[in-house]
Amino acid sequence: MAKNNKLTDAAVKIGSAAGKVDGTAHKAAHKAALAAQVANQELTALTKQVEALKKQLKKSARNVRSALR
Repeated sequence: MAKNNKLTDAAVKIGSAAGKVDGTAHKAAHKAALAAQVANQELTALTKQVEALKKQLKKSARNVRSALR
């Protein structure tokens, strides 16, 4: 029995398209993961800065209160 070339060609095209979409989705997911990691690092750094500013503000407030007395 002869193979149906049109069906084979269609199956190859469908498989190729699915592979391309899968590769593109994988790249997008990888980029999103990297962006999330960078955002997490920046958030950690900002949190540390805010804590340092709180500590500095508390110390300054204490010095102002003692100066006013």
